[in-house]
Amino acid sequence: MGWFHQVKNPKLKNVKKLASNTPVGLWKKCNQCGEILQADKLEENLNVCPLCDYHYRISAYERIAVMTDENSFEEISPDLISNNPLDFKDKLPYVQRLQSAIKATGIKDTTVCGTGTIQGKQVALAVMDFRFMGGSMGVVTGEKVALAMDIGYEKKIPVIVVSCSGGARMQEGILSLMQMAKTSASRSRLKSAGIPYISMLTDPTTGGVAASFAMLGDINIAEPKALIGFAGPRVIEQSIRQTLPDGFQRSEFLKEHGFIDRIIHRRDLKTELGFFIKMFTPGA
Repeated sequence: MGWFHQVKNPKLKNVKKLASNTPVGLWKKCNQCGEILQADKLEENLNVCPLCDYHYRISAYERIAVMTDENSFEEISPDLISNNPLDFKDKLPYVQRLQSAIKATGIKDTTVCGTGTIQGKQVALAVMDFRFMGGSMGVVTGEKVALAMDIGYEKKIPVIVVSCSGGARMQEGILSLMQMAKTSASRSRLKSAGIPYISMLTDPTTGGVAASFAMLGDINIAEPKALIGFAGPRVIEQSIRQTLPDGFQRSEFLKEHGFIDRIIHRRDLKTELGFFIKMFTPGA
């Protein structure tokens, strides 16, 4: 019997339930400043707190809508799904976890890929969605990120990958880790052909994603205060036995130390991407 079968679900005491007449979904509490915000006003502000600029996580399709020209995105291979290569089971079979994630999010895996335009310029896109199993990278995500890069290579158009991931998907084992090499090889082909690759890092970008295609852009950009790194701070502190500075895995610290090139507010994203695309493809 595996150790996970022996773990009991914790029982939370004295938890007060919301009254049955309390409206749900009308208000949100900011995760950073604690201010109570109107949900519709927050959505109008691109899911950014108007008081402290905290950037909420958003879905892949919401991010695509922010980035691209209206109605320009055309999705490619939306029905790709993992076939459970290892027949993995923990407390639940992997297949069951996949089906639950699909039902909850409406997408078949972590990543959405396709083509679109940004300020009239065509680009290939791969955008990760943290809602689907923590944005974990499995075989399908590796395939879609590589596919976006291959489309960029064939059409000679810029490639943009938006990372939002907790790392490799343990249920796919070594096959998940192999996607690090696969995507890096596709990125290398872009570089050899002189095709621009813009990597955008959002909260969080960690694990095998951070250790592969996420940090290999011609330019690496990030959202404000995004968590970016390979391992968590507690693991690092235990490994090197040193106290780490506050915020050392946030985008501002990483920009200061040269790991990323620019921090971009969500409201400025399309404009900034348009600038970079024109800079990398003069005369296009």
